[in-house]
Amino acid sequence: MSKAYFINKVLATTVVGSYPVVKGGGLRSLFDPLHSAVETAVADQIGAGIDIISDGQVRGDMIGAFASKLPGVKGQDVIGKIQPAAAAITAADTKYAISKFPKVKGIITGPSTLAHGLHISTPMYRNKEELALDLAAALVIEARSLEAAGVTLLQIDEPILSTGIADLAVGKQAVELITSSVRVPTCMHICGNLANVLDELLKYNVNVLDFEFSKNPSNLDVLSRRDLSGKMLGYGCVDSSSDEIETVHEIKKRIEKGVEYFDPKILLIDPDCGMRMRSRESAYWKLKNMCDAAREVRIAL
Repeated sequence: MSKAYFINKVLATTVVGSYPVVKGGGLRSLFDPLHSAVETAVADQIGAGIDIISDGQVRGDMIGAFASKLPGVKGQDVIGKIQPAAAAITAADTKYAISKFPKVKGIITGPSTLAHGLHISTPMYRNKEELALDLAAALVIEARSLEAAGVTLLQIDEPILSTGIADLAVGKQAVELITSSVRVPTCMHICGNLANVLDELLKYNVNVLDFEFSKNPSNLDVLSRRDLSGKMLGYGCVDSSSDEIETVHEIKKRIEKGVEYFDPKILLIDPDCGMRMRSRESAYWKLKNMCDAAREVRIAL
């Protein structure tokens, strides 16, 4: 099996990453208030039938969770040269997930998205592009720690790249600093409308491109006219921006639309984006219905 086809299942299901934070009590919560939230996120994903789970990303927003651990950053201000974190940032939660389930994706907030979420308060960096490259170099250590932990897939979240704000050439250089440092298959997640950026994104050296199609159905038309060059496609078919739970039938229709355009062997079925802002009930049933819909389409194939 090639590096791209890392899961031997047609229309395998996954998550983009984050899950609602469900806090627990007990003695352990005094030492680690969010460990029970990791446990809940992992258990719910497994219960829903997800094939490649995450640790739930419950320890903070996508910027703060990483930036707060990097020397050179204080709050949202870059105050000095960016250095790697003193210890792995997400490996402990990822290892917990792996202890409960064989296939787990490690997730890193992308360097361009981090750079644009921070304020430069030092003459060390002239612009966000220089900052993004140093952030990428620091995140190589995190990527390698996740690979060593045993992840099935390494995902880099770069939502900023669809907005037109970030420099796509520097974004590519920064992402590839990370992807070239590991042997595990890699994925890049980008939400939003792809019309103005897709041709550049297709050049990025990653094994999977993960996009949203539920809230941005026009992405399907744009993408269907392009050559994916052997990449797999993360196919967002559940709306992460609302607590409204789509039926199995609704999600099945979206998946069938994707299968009309693409070989089902290259599709990974997932929500449009992370579920952090949803209620636990909504997040769970969205994932459960998505897995049931994928199974129905799989059987029909």
